[in-house]
Amino acid sequence: MCFDYTNIMNLKRRDFIKKFSCCCCAPLLLSSCAEVAITNRKQLSFVSEDRINKKAIQAYETIKENENLIKSGSEFTALNEVGKRVTGSVEQYFKNMGQLDTLKDYNWEFILIDDKETLNAWCMPGGKIAFYTGILDITANTDGLASVMGHEIAHAVAKHSLERASQALAINVGTTILDIALEGALSNSSADDYLVSLGLSLPFNRLQESEADFLGLAFMTMAEYDNNEAYKVWERMKEAQKGSPPEFLSTHPSPKNRIQKIKNWIPEVNARFS
Repeated sequence: MCFDYTNIMNLKRRDFIKKFSCCCCAPLLLSSCAEVAITNRKQLSFVSEDRINKKAIQAYETIKENENLIKSGSEFTALNEVGKRVTGSVEQYFKNMGQLDTLKDYNWEFILIDDKETLNAWCMPGGKIAFYTGILDITANTDGLASVMGHEIAHAVAKHSLERASQALAINVGTTILDIALEGALSNSSADDYLVSLGLSLPFNRLQESEADFLGLAFMTMAEYDNNEAYKVWERMKEAQKGSPPEFLSTHPSPKNRIQKIKNWIPEVNARFS
């Protein structure tokens, strides 16, 4: 079952409930599950991927127009070489598995934003990737760069943005139903935002981040980079980000937990993807 996400979001919340909750809400959630490639984790997916990807392209183009991009030099060349090598290996893997549709309509692109203060990289749906120059001190070498690249590519391959959009819609529906049952008591307090954030949204995002860590480790291994550099990247990140918030208040796993999980995964990843 598929719904037009934009049309749904244009409905008033109570109108949505009147039209869909009684007869459709439970079947919608039960029948709209997909599986993440490789990990086989069940994920909620009923938002239009085509629409999400088109919006992502528009946003990416806006960022390219407004940010100070580096378009030449050794750092730019390294970023694109690593990106093409990792994505090429990922595409070959899914081709060999007869699952090339997993990457249908992906158009990989890599940009480097000149911002030494930002220790970050990200990937939009459809394969639109950005690195900030600040994180290059953390990656330190091509293997470290491949580690972060693999992680960002993993978010796209696992369709995490699509899942988050579906989750957000489902949470909106669920809290509205509860609010109606409680005659508005929930919406008249801040408790719903607090509980949704700490109880659902943040842990869910940490789950996605850990999944991207595992898949990213697999992807860099497919491309024949040294995957031991993956945990070393997080050791350097831990040193650079002293004073980070407790894990339960963060959308990301703590560096300590990340490092240990990656070390534990390396033998499995080597056995499956080398």
